[in-house]
Amino acid sequence: EVQLQASGGGLVQAGGSTRLSCATSGFTFDDYAIAWYRQAPGKEREEVSCIENNDGNKMYADSVKGRFTISSDNAKKTVYLQMNSLKPEDTAAYYCAALPDNCGWVYYSGRFYSTDAERYWGQGTQVTVSS
Repeated sequence: EVQLQASGGGLVQAGGSTRLSCATSGFTFDDYAIAWYRQAPGKEREEVSCIENNDGNKMYADSVKGRFTISSDNAKKTVYLQMNSLKPEDTAAYYCAALPDNCGWVYYSGRFYSTDAERYWGQGTQVTVSS
């Protein structure tokens, strides 16, 4: 059974840092891409960052580039999202997702869009950034 367990986050002051974890099981970790998404109340889901474990390729949304870092621990089958210089607009529920091979993201007009490829999803973890 495929499982993704997101954790971390919480309440952070603007300018602060936090780290999210996505622990996985039930699939061949090295053959999958793991992505982070976020969704704020009243807004559509946004692609945040993704790592392709088969070649180490990483992707970042323009809004988080230079502030967030995605990494992967293959031994622990866990992907991390280090979030620095947090802003109130980073407040959202963050979700991790997995799909085979590549991230399945297309960059268009300043942001990434996910293809219709089937993904496995974890539950969300809330990040709230206070000003």
